[in-house]
Amino acid sequence: MMEPLKALTSRTLLLSQTNIDTDQIIPARFLTTTSREGLGRLAFYDWRYESDGSAKPEAILNRIDPTEQRILLAGANFGCGSSREHAPWALMDYGFRAVISTEIADIFTSNALKNGLLPVVVDQATWDDLAAHPEQPVTIDLQVGTLNRGNHAPVSFTVEAFARQCLLDGVDTLGWLQKHMPAIETYERSTQSEPA
Repeated sequence: MMEPLKALTSRTLLLSQTNIDTDQIIPARFLTTTSREGLGRLAFYDWRYESDGSAKPEAILNRIDPTEQRILLAGANFGCGSSREHAPWALMDYGFRAVISTEIADIFTSNALKNGLLPVVVDQATWDDLAAHPEQPVTIDLQVGTLNRGNHAPVSFTVEAFARQCLLDGVDTLGWLQKHMPAIETYERSTQSEPA
């Protein structure tokens, strides 16, 4: 089970760099675990820590409260590079629940949606306005499919229908199947009793 996501209101954290890849999100040397817990401390590790493990004081990710900034506003082509579920795991464990960009890599998008992290693609003008006003609260309404901020008109975004329903219900693919097991078992029984 995941926390259902119907609407999220938060300030954004701006990482304006383009082409932030999955190895920057979580370096490959940390991919030995199969547990999601604790990966938040490894998110953007090389940006946040010196080689001796001490925190870099200038790193913005070390100076924010992730409970206050749950939306990551990222540069174009976010999540590119190799496929690794650890990337959305690390972002979620750090405290993010959504990523906004003008372009998000397809494989990252798929992995994010399967793990409860909402990727939202917006046009450049919307991104520019969000980047210029990082303190302005943003509301992402998944039920309606809109991003709302200040006095601006809502901006529509789309999410694949099955992934959207899973996010709204707070279940992953396995959870969705388990929820529908009675109907699946009824169907299987009905097909077994049919004559060959």
